[in-house]
This record gives sequence, structure tokens and C-alpha cells, in this order.
Amino acid sequence: MNLEDRAHMQALDPENMLGHIDALADQIERAWAHAQALPLPETHRAPRQIVLAGMGGSAIGGDLTAALVAATSPVPFQVVRGYDLPAWVQGPDTLVIASSHSGNTEETLAAADQALARGVHLLAITTGGALADHARRHGYPLWQFDYASQPRAALGWSFGLLIGLAHRLGLAPALEADVAESVTLLRDKRAIYGADSPLSANPAKRTAGQMLGRVPLIFGAGIFEPVARRWKGQFNENAKSWAEFEALPEADHNVVAAMGFPMDHGVQLAALFITSRQHDHPRVRLRHELTFKLCLQNGIMADTFQPEGQSRLAQMLHAIQFGDYLSYYTAIAYEVDPTAIPQIAELKTLLAEHG
Repeated sequence: MNLEDRAHMQALDPENMLGHIDALADQIERAWAHAQALPLPETHRAPRQIVLAGMGGSAIGGDLTAALVAATSPVPFQVVRGYDLPAWVQGPDTLVIASSHSGNTEETLAAADQALARGVHLLAITTGGALADHARRHGYPLWQFDYASQPRAALGWSFGLLIGLAHRLGLAPALEADVAESVTLLRDKRAIYGADSPLSANPAKRTAGQMLGRVPLIFGAGIFEPVARRWKGQFNENAKSWAEFEALPEADHNVVAAMGFPMDHGVQLAALFITSRQHDHPRVRLRHELTFKLCLQNGIMADTFQPEGQSRLAQMLHAIQFGDYLSYYTAIAYEVDPTAIPQIAELKTLLAEHG
């Protein structure tokens, strides 16, 4: 494993996934500004419930937004991954956000058709494709952006636009100040986690070395549960590594029961705990500590990540940034292209063959 050889890193990364990870702060800043100028009719400004329909990298921004505003939003915010919307998604009091980076995600397009038939207010977030055509054809707001990448590499745009929407809908206070804090923090941390930072000073590179030969098991609670889900997806797609995520306190009611038995199936775990002194429930902080110790007592490698920043948003984004770099360096250590996802492309081709 050599995470100091930039030439080798670039050879493994011909589509420059590293550049997209480096650009997270810039994406958030630009998306936030873009969201303030995009169309939002009066009909869309006072929903009684909000649903985001999306998949994969186009859905995780919805999970993050739902967690971010959960403590302050006067209306529920839910993410739907799939073809069908719940039966309660009906009528003009509901706002459905159809999110698809490419605009061609078949599940999201099916959900958008359902939403239209049920008389809800729709809003599309996309770079183009069939979803943009759908929005123009049916006359609902289109929040279009231009960023060429895999969906997961454009999280700063998909999440940033949703932060801007949450601000305009009044779902959370002080988001403008929180965005400014977050952008500054991400730029400061980029110098520490970036590829030019040596292994001795770079915790993302050092942690990547611990992931080799192990299955990451990521724990997060509250606002960090979707962050843990993001880490899991990034390990899957960037590092081509199996990974799982678990939510606390729920994991303490089931997952820990499996820790006391020998790992005779040959799978070595690496438990990673995303925990915050400021934003975790006090009992959850205690659960993090006790579950961490339980892992060590049962021969499971364990480590913690404590994000910096004051606001909920800043800590979420700092944790996302670290996880993105961590999955990238794990990919490099495994000698795999962090961008290419041939299995997903093959599955889409097989699906298309069946109509």
C-alpha cells in the first residue's frame, strides 16, 4: 500500500474522483447560492409534508436534509427509495421532490408520474435527462444544475440545493450562517485530508490502512445516521468494499448480540463510530463508548471519528468529507479505480434488455 505516490494514484483514478472530493466545499457554496435564485412558486412554499424520491447518490442528500431539519421543521420530511410512493402522498398539501442526477433513474421517474397523477406539487432536482423533460412538459419547477460526475461525487450539489430549499421553506433557522461555517471548515480540513498531506499527518490515509482486509461497520446516531449510510455507500462504490452501517441506539438492541461469538466465518470487521459531544443525545454518547469497548473486548478493531464545527450542518459535512477521503484512499490501497462501477452499469444494461 502506497498512499504517497501521486503518479500511481492518478493512474488508478483517471476520472479524477479525488478532484470531486476536494471540491465538496466549492460544491456546497455554489449550490447554496444557486438555490436562492431558482424558481419556487407560492404554491410550493407551505407544504404540510415533504417527500424526496430518489435512489443512491441522488437520495442521500434527502436523508441528510431530513436529519438536519428534524429537530426544527414544522412538517415531516421523508425519503422514498423505489418505484411507488406511499398511499398518503396525495393532494396539493404535499411537496414531492424528484431527485435524479442523470435525470434518467427509472424508479424516480415512476414516482414522479405517480406524484403527478395524485395532484401533489412537484419539484425536480437534476442535471437534465428525462426528468428535466418531464418537469418542462408538465410545468413544475425545475432545479437544474450542471456538474459532470457520478451522482455520489455531486453530493455537494444535491445536498446543497436541498439545504437552500430548506432555508427558503423555513424548515431550520440560521442555515445561511451554518453554510458559511461549513464551507470554511471543509476548506481547512481539505489541506489535512488531501492527497498532498503525508501519511504521518493525514488521519484519512492512516485509517484507510486499517480497512484493508476488513469489512467496515459504521455506527451513527441522529444526524449522523445518514452520514454513516453515506460512508457505507462510499466504501461500496469507491473502494469496491463490502460495508455495513448501523444506527444507535437501535444497534444495541440487536447487533451487539452477535459480537460475543467467534468470528469463525472468516470476516474481519472494522467498527467505526461517528460520534459528537455536542449533537449526540447524552445516552447515545454513552452507548457509543460502551459499544466501542464491547467491540474491543470481542476482538473487533474499533475506531472513532468526532467531527469538528459548532453547527449540526458543519459537523455533518465534516464527517462526510472525512468518509469520502477515507473511502478514496481505501480504493487506492486496494488498487481499484474509485470512479468506475461496472457491476451497476451491467445491471442497468440487463434491466434495459427487459424493457
